[in-house]
Amino acid sequence: MKKALKIIGSILGVLILLLIAAPFIFKGSLEKMLKRTINENLNATVSWEDLDLSLFSSFPDASLQLNNFSVINKAPFEGDTLATGKTLSLDMGIMQLFKKSNEAIKVDAVKLDETFVNIKIDSLGNTNYDIALKNDAPITTTEEQINGGFTFDLKKYEVTNSRINYSDEATKTYLMLTEVQHQGYGDLSQEMSNLVTKTEAFASFQMDSIEYLTNNRISLDAIFKLDLKNQKYTFLENEAKINELPLTFNGFVQVNETNNEVDITFKTPSSDFKNFLAVIPETYVKQINDVKTTGSFTVNGMLKGIVDSTHIPMMDIKIASDNASFKYPDLPKKVENITIDAQLINETGLLKDTYLNIPKLTFKIDGEPFRMNGSIKNMTENALVNLEMQGTLNLANIEKVLPVEMEQKLTGIFKADIIANFDMESVEKERYDKIDARGTASLTNFNYDAGFKNELKVANASLALQPGVFTLKELNATTGQTDIKASGNIQNLIPFLVSKQDLKGRFTVQSNTFNVNDFMASETTSSENNSEEKENTSQKTASAKAVKIPDFLDATLDFNANKVIYDNLELKNAKGTAAIANETITISNFTSDIFGGNIALSGNVSTKTETPTFAMILDLSKIDIDQSFEKLEMFQFLVPIAKALHGSLNTKFELNGQLTNDLSPKLSTLAGTALAQIITAEVDPQQAPLLSALGDKVSFLNLDKLSLRDVSTNFTFNNGKIEVKPFNFDVKGINVSVAGTHGLDKSMDYNVTMDVPAKYLGSDVTKLLQNLSPQDAAAMSVALPIGLKGTFTNPQVSLNAETAINTLTKQLLAKQKDKLINQGTGLLGDILSGGTKKDSSTIKTDSTKQQTTQQQNTKIIKDILGGLLGGKKKTDTTKIKSGN
Repeated sequence: MKKALKIIGSILGVLILLLIAAPFIFKGSLEKMLKRTINENLNATVSWEDLDLSLFSSFPDASLQLNNFSVINKAPFEGDTLATGKTLSLDMGIMQLFKKSNEAIKVDAVKLDETFVNIKIDSLGNTNYDIALKNDAPITTTEEQINGGFTFDLKKYEVTNSRINYSDEATKTYLMLTEVQHQGYGDLSQEMSNLVTKTEAFASFQMDSIEYLTNNRISLDAIFKLDLKNQKYTFLENEAKINELPLTFNGFVQVNETNNEVDITFKTPSSDFKNFLAVIPETYVKQINDVKTTGSFTVNGMLKGIVDSTHIPMMDIKIASDNASFKYPDLPKKVENITIDAQLINETGLLKDTYLNIPKLTFKIDGEPFRMNGSIKNMTENALVNLEMQGTLNLANIEKVLPVEMEQKLTGIFKADIIANFDMESVEKERYDKIDARGTASLTNFNYDAGFKNELKVANASLALQPGVFTLKELNATTGQTDIKASGNIQNLIPFLVSKQDLKGRFTVQSNTFNVNDFMASETTSSENNSEEKENTSQKTASAKAVKIPDFLDATLDFNANKVIYDNLELKNAKGTAAIANETITISNFTSDIFGGNIALSGNVSTKTETPTFAMILDLSKIDIDQSFEKLEMFQFLVPIAKALHGSLNTKFELNGQLTNDLSPKLSTLAGTALAQIITAEVDPQQAPLLSALGDKVSFLNLDKLSLRDVSTNFTFNNGKIEVKPFNFDVKGINVSVAGTHGLDKSMDYNVTMDVPAKYLGSDVTKLLQNLSPQDAAAMSVALPIGLKGTFTNPQVSLNAETAINTLTKQLLAKQKDKLINQGTGLLGDILSGGTKKDSSTIKTDSTKQQTTQQQNTKIIKDILGGLLGGKKKTDTTKIKSGN
């Protein structure tokens, strides 16, 4: 016994060693065989990251596994991916590993995991999955000469967690399956066999431009009869589900050399009305099993014919229900009197001849009936639509009859009595005269979350439809503080509804209060926290809500608002025209009252790009300076000194730049020009450190009682800098000229020149002027240059006294030189006329005296200006006249 156990133990040990060693022994030869087989049989580039051979995972079979594999097409689909996946496993009997190199290895099972299969058929009928190499040479090899490879005598195959795309450009058919779980069992080595399958996936299916399934959950448990010799596949026992709608199939699909042949019928196994509820995706509707229903719902369909580049199967798919109802146990209302009669038909096998006919569709909720009927013909070319709709629908009842998980609650009463006939080509090409729509439609007490800060509440809206003309008879709506009344004509209501075109029309809009802030988007976007935003308080460093111009509007609004609120501004009696298109508002002929004056504006605002932009011409007339400085941040940037002014001005801007999310200007991006004209203004130096510093530096410049009138200047600005063109004003007989630049950071660089009359410089200067004529003395003045740097809150005032001294000295010398020349001319006249002649010593004495006088004059001027400009103070202040 012990001997027998030792023998058995030894055998088992050898077997285990063989199982462990086999992968290392056979892996290399199997990988070479696999590559050789692929190269000899496939017209594609096949690769994998690594290959594993295991004798344990599928014992008693061996398992060959390719990891991270891909199959890339060659011409005519050069570079396209046919398949890629995480793993491809081939199971085979262990004894297959011991076959000779010229013997084929039989594969019993195939498993694909996390695989993407991309099947394509181009417009010429070429298929990207037809990658088997063609061999047209006659077969002359004997059985012994056949090279070794793989043959697939499958008993089982499996696809898990995978995705399959199918696109046929010839028939414009597109199918996408996701989350595919599929298994098949059978003996595929036989010419005739049965294949048991189980499939689950989510399906989207589109033919031409019509989408029949959109990510609907499907399942199919089916047994197929396989005739591999004739490539005919017949449905035996089966049950399919689309969402929860059950269907059973009969018939077959046969693959021919030049086409496919289809002969299939399908139907619902029962007529319970729950079948209808099952069509609705369970994401939206739940608890179907607990619903109480009456009446019936059936689906019967037929697909029969040839499928090739020009044909589809003929079809007749009928959906019917008669006098049905349903009620969910936890909901207060039910839907009753449900009648459905719909049919999808194709009688020729040509795609263009497919049409949908709906003779009757009716239902009633809470005693309010709704009915419609219609048809769509010539579906794939120029679709012809015929539609009738009549009834009342309380939108709030949708959640009271169906457990629908809606994104937002709907309320409101919709009423319609409409007949419409049109073709899609007329819709797409905007041939409105070809669209025949008649009737009325209305909506009352409708609340809608439009993405603004507050709900949009439509008290009532009514439409009147006539051929080529759709009239908005009235619209009364509110959101937040904003109220709107509108009427007008809609050019393209039907194209807007069925073809997703922009809504076009012209409307008259009236409002008592229109608050732009009410149209802030409810979602928040983070803005960058940079140094520019720290300076510009209009740009929020935290999250900011965005104002978005609707992208579906192509309309013109003639508006009239008693009050418009924009940020912290309030405009009254606002009138104008706004053209909205391409997420841009273009405003023209806008006028309003603001800051005690008037405003006229034209320009545009666009929110099409991530950063909104604007361009405008803004004309402000007789506005109050105090109010405008307090509420217009842009005005504070353009004219910081205005803080010290009290009065009124006219100004005109031509601006462009970027906007923040709440449509306030980004000051650092402003570019353009401006004109400012002070009509009249009193100056308060205490409100402006710059003026105070200037008054302290120049003692004779009294700004305490300064008044300005009719002072004009021009600005240009770019990249956060303002350039002020030279302008002049008068301070109690002193002409002042100013020019320079300042920036967003309140830095400044200005040059000021004061033309100071000599009479303001005191008795010493008056003595110097005594030798001049009264006219020359009165005209004598000093040009005093002043530099202003630093910031408006911390100004640096610099005086160029040397220039002023030199200027005044030169003027006095010039006058004295003229006088001396005149004296010399008189002396020469005396000599020529025989008068008394002065000797040379007398002339030399006069010249010396003149030079001494010049030096004395220069010293006096320096002393006087030094005292006036903050230097050495004169002891006799009575000698200096006040500027007042």
